[in-house]
Amino acid sequence: MEALLQHQSSGTCLHQTVLVVSNQPGVAGLAKAHAHGVTTATIEIDKSIPTPTERRVEHETRVMSVLAEHDVEAIILSGYMRILSPFFVQEWAGKLLNIHPSLLPKYPGIHAHRDALADGATVTGCTVHLVDEGMDTGPILAQRELSVLPDDDEQSLAERVKKLEHQLYPEVIDAFAAGEIEHD
Repeated sequence: MEALLQHQSSGTCLHQTVLVVSNQPGVAGLAKAHAHGVTTATIEIDKSIPTPTERRVEHETRVMSVLAEHDVEAIILSGYMRILSPFFVQEWAGKLLNIHPSLLPKYPGIHAHRDALADGATVTGCTVHLVDEGMDTGPILAQRELSVLPDDDEQSLAERVKKLEHQLYPEVIDAFAAGEIEHD
């Protein structure tokens, strides 16, 4: 997220972050957004609601309300580690982007680097995709790749892939904002 906010300061950016939302208070992303003058909102999950489904619906309804208050046009996921409900995804279909640290469809989920190394991959990278109801299964908008080095471990691979993410995600979001990417 900070790389996206820095890109917006570059003078060549075609999009603007108007709101950063977290379901966890006190996370680094909120402080970084605040430091860049971006409005933030923390919308915690109400654990007093009895069932997981009811908690999710109530939480996502509050998130959508805050998004509407700020006239959000698209959602750019960055470190939001929750699976969004079909209800939420359908409401934002075609306007919900995510970046993933692998060349999807390979290595979906939260352990992409571990999985790539365990698989003996010689190439990996990152993918920007539209979010659908699956986990990292939405239509791919762009990918960028790099070689897996013989001495890579999870941390070194993650650091190198993150550099690619910091280049690719702002480029794709700008193209999306300019109408250069189909997003129906």
